[in-house]
Amino acid sequence: MSSKEPRNLVTDTKEYVVTAIEGVGDVSVATVDAVSSMLVRTLKGTRSASTEALGVVVDTVTGAAHGIAEVGGQVGDAARFIMVGAVTGTHQVGKLGMETIGASAAALVKGAFELGGSVSDTARGAVEGAIESARDADISAEEAATAAANGAVHAAGEISATAMTQVRNAVTQTISGARVVLREPFRPRLEASYPA
Repeated sequence: MSSKEPRNLVTDTKEYVVTAIEGVGDVSVATVDAVSSMLVRTLKGTRSASTEALGVVVDTVTGAAHGIAEVGGQVGDAARFIMVGAVTGTHQVGKLGMETIGASAAALVKGAFELGGSVSDTARGAVEGAIESARDADISAEEAATAAANGAVHAAGEISATAMTQVRNAVTQTISGARVVLREPFRPRLEASYPA
């Protein structure tokens, strides 16, 4: 399955999430299970921490965001569940790292923007999901929160200065008891976006 084109993985994940939600009715449980299962199946055989593995994670998360939108949900409301599924699935196959958490959050923010959703709600949900799943993945809540927040801010910065400000405001605080620390490269970029 890892040899599929990225577009097919996005579409496959979207359809899988839609089917899971329609079959179970509980968006949270269905989303976590669908994303986790899709990642476990797809990541087997990819190299750990490879570009290929990160691409699979991004495509899966993007497909899940599109699946949520297709059933009438908001990506911001489901971002937490998508992130829990992403962390759980990548952890199960030994491919979890801060890069995968950051890439998942970035894909969620970009997906929310593409689908007309709230990038700030999505970013916050991604950080909450990373925190929620951190303990089971044997990482600290602060590390997971920071990785997710930095990925979200990076993606928002690629969208616009306004999106970046919204996401920074949403994630630069203590969330679910975990302190979020943003890396500095985002600050100068933001300040450069506004004339003095």
